[in-house]
Amino acid sequence: MLGLVTHPSYDIPLQDGHQFPATKFSRLIAILARDGVLDRFDQHQPEPAARDDLATVHCPDYIDTVAEGTLSVSALRILGLPWSEVLRNRSFLAPNGTLATARLALANGLACHAAGGTHHAHYDYGAGYCVFNDLVYTARRLVDEGAAGEVLILDCDVHQGDGTARMLQGDDRIFTCSLHCRTNYPARRAMSDLDVEIDKGTGDTGYLAVLADTLSALTALRRRPDLVLYDAGVDVHNDDRLGQLSLSHFGLRARDEMVIRHFRDRGSAVATVIGGGYGTDINEVAHRHSIVFRAALAVATG
Repeated sequence: MLGLVTHPSYDIPLQDGHQFPATKFSRLIAILARDGVLDRFDQHQPEPAARDDLATVHCPDYIDTVAEGTLSVSALRILGLPWSEVLRNRSFLAPNGTLATARLALANGLACHAAGGTHHAHYDYGAGYCVFNDLVYTARRLVDEGAAGEVLILDCDVHQGDGTARMLQGDDRIFTCSLHCRTNYPARRAMSDLDVEIDKGTGDTGYLAVLADTLSALTALRRRPDLVLYDAGVDVHNDDRLGQLSLSHFGLRARDEMVIRHFRDRGSAVATVIGGGYGTDINEVAHRHSIVFRAALAVATG
């Protein structure tokens, strides 16, 4: 069975009207259970990451402010989330959730995390609802341990993975590729190893053509990574609150299957994370996030 990593403490209590759909994590698991998808996965729960482990990629002083609840008003404004005990606890859980997912993928070829994709977190500050960068943390841990020789972070969230790009600049063991909307957050872009900007309003056909070209370009660059960390953000959907692209449910499913199948056919392990997804109907957002789990099963069984 494919591995799925989740934790009941992933939800965050936020005030009504906040843009971040903070209970989408438990809703996602409920939808997977309702539809008979969850039973087809072997479920795992992460342990919290130790401060020393996170300090391999993040500033120790920043880690301490998160752990001790001493983030400044300015830091919380940039982060976009109010500090709470729950936020602190899940901030240490989720990075190890992605790491556990990646380990399962390396062992079995494919695994999914019901959270993750916090690509706006930087070395010494959080931003855009991202506290710690689970993608950088996971990739660095695995290459430093020798568990993977090369890791590809393929970020298909609608927003550029700016924190990921800056934190990994110059690390030739980890290749960063971001497909994102040309006119969206963040205003100040970083430089990934490969950035692909997609025009506002692009729908299924145009997006999938760009994705196919990007996968071909990665192959031409002789990128055959041991592990792909795939950020399957659903904020590319046409009804996303913060998106600006126009993919349908069909487009999301086709994107996810294309990515997973491409790399599995070439022998790379694939670990998926859910990335961003925003809307006033949390059940609908959670359903969009469920698509990558369905796609993973389709590839694994087809």
